[in-house]
Amino acid sequence: MKVVLAYSGGLDTSVCIKLLQEKYKFDKVITVTVDVGLDEKELKEAEEKAYNLGVYKHYTIDAKEEFVKNYIFKAILFNANYEGYPLSTALARPLIAEKVVEVAKKEDADALAHGCTGKGNDQFRFENVFRSLYPRARIIAPIRELNLTRRESIEYAKKHNIPIPVDIDKPYSVDENLWGRSIEGGILENPLKEPPEEIFKWTKLTNDKDEYLEIYFEDGLPVEVNGKSIEPVKMIKELNKIVGSHGVGRIDIIEDRILGIKSREIYEAPAAYAILNMHKSLEQMVLSRREIRFKEIIDSEWSELIYYGLWYEPLREDLEGFVEKIRRRVKGLVVAKLGRRSFEIVSRDSPFSLYKREIVSFDEKSLQKSLDGMLFYHSLQSMLYKSLRI
Repeated sequence: MKVVLAYSGGLDTSVCIKLLQEKYKFDKVITVTVDVGLDEKELKEAEEKAYNLGVYKHYTIDAKEEFVKNYIFKAILFNANYEGYPLSTALARPLIAEKVVEVAKKEDADALAHGCTGKGNDQFRFENVFRSLYPRARIIAPIRELNLTRRESIEYAKKHNIPIPVDIDKPYSVDENLWGRSIEGGILENPLKEPPEEIFKWTKLTNDKDEYLEIYFEDGLPVEVNGKSIEPVKMIKELNKIVGSHGVGRIDIIEDRILGIKSREIYEAPAAYAILNMHKSLEQMVLSRREIRFKEIIDSEWSELIYYGLWYEPLREDLEGFVEKIRRRVKGLVVAKLGRRSFEIVSRDSPFSLYKREIVSFDEKSLQKSLDGMLFYHSLQSMLYKSLRI
């Protein structure tokens, strides 16, 4: 019997390997690690650990470029965020799950497995893709089904000599990809406590001097940084370093999970924070008032679909059809000023700008004397209502 496990090399998925062998009696456990922004050392360690734990086969799949072009770029077009943080973990899950399914089909596997708990969001995201693309396979979630707490998983790992990157005193759960880094668990579950500096990796303040960041957008997407064209994966990595060095891109929120549970979530997303703010600033210059208002609804709906793991919901494609038209005008240069834990957009320019200085300027006479009639009718119903003396 074969089972294919979505495997990160972290605590839960490492424990899952042994559980699938010991509790579920699978003689062939196949692990799949999808690289959406991990470093080479982590990928190598994950593979070595998998084989040391007795897996039948291990796959490491480089999906960074696909992640940027087919997922992150769409997130930029939709200013994708959920309750105040740029979607990162949720954005990567459908791609990871899809790659797991591809391996399962290749190996003719009987089951698909993941290491999600019963309280989190990722179980919805993985299983939506699993059921949509490989409905005949059994789905197994050992941590959820065996009702294991994080502490119990750590104790199980120690009992079975499974090397893990956490300990009982600092049981943080970290997920990382090109677009963002999420940290939860341990002391972070107490909303009265300030997050310890040790949990942060991308937003440590190493540059306290002001500098300017220029991004040029074409068809709604960033194509140049500080006047230089950079290929997409490298661009995002570079922006994570530049923006993060100013301590910009930290988010600490109380988030509503899919199940309705409120949780305290910590995120680092320097590149996403900068790009999304600059993209939205450009949209404000080139789109009409009604387009902006309607697109805010579209952006929110698309983002919620991604957060809820509904990548194969047909509405997603419908919404993307609308944005394909609008994005053509989202072209131009946006400049931001980075300081000590500060980010401020200071200028923007576009050939499709609806902003006209000669119209808005206090030094120009245009429009001034032509508004008497408009002002009268603008107030007409209010004036009539007040005259009724109700």
